[in-house]
Amino acid sequence: MGSKAEVMEMHTKSDPLVVIERIRQAINRRDLDALAECFDANYRSEFPAHPDRAFGGHDQMRANWGRIFRTVPDIEAVVLSTATDAGTVWVEWEWTGTYADSSPFLHRGVTIQGVRGDRTEWVRLYMEPVQASGPGIGVAATGH
Repeated sequence: MGSKAEVMEMHTKSDPLVVIERIRQAINRRDLDALAECFDANYRSEFPAHPDRAFGGHDQMRANWGRIFRTVPDIEAVVLSTATDAGTVWVEWEWTGTYADSSPFLHRGVTIQGVRGDRTEWVRLYMEPVQASGPGIGVAATGH
């Protein structure tokens, strides 16, 4: 067995929740480079409710988050809950802030992330803008 520092480093690198915390911190600092470091260069991003939004790699991730950081300059990410199973992490998020035009920004949902080592290799996003009012559960339950 290695030294305490070596054991801590191994635990940190193999703990997928450490990667989630790095993602949260990078979002809250609006640090695009630090955020990109949390994802494998060839990572895959899927939006199961919006399949046409799927992409892979850092270029599109940087373009998406760069746009978010510009349009929501005070974005704050809060982790509400997590669950892990080996290298898979379920994260319930709340992303808040104010758009550059002063309107409120509020997204809630879940990401499911495949983490290996100190990076996310794939993610499925179920994040949506919060709709505070609308037609209610009757329409939501049937879609009509």
